[in-house]
Amino acid sequence: MRVVIGEDSVLMREGIARLLTDAGIEVVRTAGDLDGLIAAVDATLPDAVVVDIRMPPTFTDEGLRAAERIRAGHAREIGVLVLSQHIEPRFALGLVTRAEGGLGYLLKERIAEVDDFVDAVRRVARGGSIVDPEVVRAVLASRRRDGLSDLTNRESEVLALMAEGRTNAALGERLGIGAKTVEMHVNAIFSKLGLEPTADDNRRVLAVLTYLRQSGGLVE
Repeated sequence: MRVVIGEDSVLMREGIARLLTDAGIEVVRTAGDLDGLIAAVDATLPDAVVVDIRMPPTFTDEGLRAAERIRAGHAREIGVLVLSQHIEPRFALGLVTRAEGGLGYLLKERIAEVDDFVDAVRRVARGGSIVDPEVVRAVLASRRRDGLSDLTNRESEVLALMAEGRTNAALGERLGIGAKTVEMHVNAIFSKLGLEPTADDNRRVLAVLTYLRQSGGLVE
């Protein structure tokens, strides 16, 4: 697996490269600004790109613009994982719900959870969609009405993990519950949110995120 990294901080850039290399992932090139990143991707055609949401020249939304340009220019064949220092739900949910997979949004603090971070990179490279669970928790915490208010504490936990793109098996392993119990919780969530369940894990995640985005519960 081959990855390009876009990050203006040299220390962060080298740290990410080291983590991925140690995990057996080839870092083919790194870049410190938007134009350099696009050039690196066009030249190397990696499986995935890891990019900071704010980079030169404007330090605003370069990571999001990079994701859109990379996906548009390469027929959605390159996965993009956007990293952010702070929770920005509108950017995060909008990025993923507009896509057909292969995109993710994580807080930079998640890099310290090496296994989860590496798994996220591999997942977007395979076409999966991921949103940081803290973003989903922020949305849940801001809601006190409609279907979300009907979720139990356990169902809220399951929903947050669903938004990470986890399968039912992974949900059960993380929460220490059986497959039938997971299925029960997932079906209850879809029922309370008025969403139809689907066997396609990516579509399941996108359906949940679309609901959250459209429900007006995003926090700034």
